Amino acid sequence: MRKRNFILSLAAVLMTAFSFAQEKASPARVAEGVAGGSAITINYSSPAVKGRMIWGDLVPLGQVWRAGANEATRFTTEKDILIEGKRLPAGTYSFFIIPNEYQSTFIFNKVADQWGAFNYNAEEDQLRVNVYGGQGSTFEERLVYEVNSEGFEVRWEYGKASAKIQAAM
Repeated sequence: MRKRNFILSLAAVLMTAFSFAQEKASPARVAEGVAGGSAITINYSSPAVKGRMIWGDLVPLGQVWRAGANEATRFTTEKDILIEGKRLPAGTYSFFIIPNEYQSTFIFNKVADQWGAFNYNAEEDQLRVNVYGGQGSTFEERLVYEVNSEGFEVRWEYGKASAKIQAAM
């Protein structure tokens, strides 16, 4: 009986250790920085390419994409800012992208907490801006957001797009 309990306990410990050692499919990530005189925070889940065709296949072109995995990506600015010259009031927004080959649309939606893009409603958009994008020279296995003094950039696989941020006057 003791031997059986020991084996069961050992198996349980090994299974628990193995499950913690596994990397999450799309781990939660945060990109933070200051742009346009405001603290910017982007909360997102970072899926991996895993040998898949991303643009035009996993992520269809011309359709609203949640800009990450799981819950919709959230974009927070502590002050009013200008994104590509258009005003975005301080607050937290869900962030979506309509990807296209050379130009994409960045969408800041007033419903900050939503799962994916399943209940996305364009009538709740606070701001839409068109940005130029294209192919980068480096491969990103995982989706990456980066905030810098000029604005922010999103990169995945070889695709990338960025938006300029300025202080709102």
